[in-house]
Amino acid sequence: MNEKIKAAIELADGRKINLELLPEAAPLSVKNFVALCERGFYDGLCFHRVIPGFMVQGGGFADKGGRLLQKEAGSPVPGEFAANGRPNPLAHKPGVLSMARTNDPDSATSQFFICVDDCAYLDGQYAAFGRCADDESLAVAVDISKVPTRSVGWYDDVPVTPVVIRTIKIEHASD
Repeated sequence: MNEKIKAAIELADGRKINLELLPEAAPLSVKNFVALCERGFYDGLCFHRVIPGFMVQGGGFADKGGRLLQKEAGSPVPGEFAANGRPNPLAHKPGVLSMARTNDPDSATSQFFICVDDCAYLDGQYAAFGRCADDESLAVAVDISKVPTRSVGWYDDVPVTPVVIRTIKIEHASD
């Protein structure tokens, strides 16, 4: 019997992005994401980097009056991807959920991104750990990627109007 794990990103504007988490691809990343969701870590954070034809990234900053305030998540998760010696069969196709990181392959903590286009050049370089559960959810991510953006301090591609994550809910089920 396999456990199915679903997540629902509920945005402040009422839209949702439904996700299917795939522990068989990246078990440590899924475990970390679920733990952060279940403790409410993502509540009130935003999608702080959005690029059409590429991805939407969130899970690390709150937009406070046009300023980005970073929220620290704790210990990093080892990078679960081929270039880091860990096989991961999930390709970075539209709708795929993956961990964001710095140049250090073992630096992912809480930030994630959803691909809105084919990003095969990321395969083997980033820990993909889930995907949009339906076309409507992918459409929401694509819409987010197209909002007007600005630069804030060191950060580019920041939505002019914050795209706020109200909460992310986890649902566990068995086959």
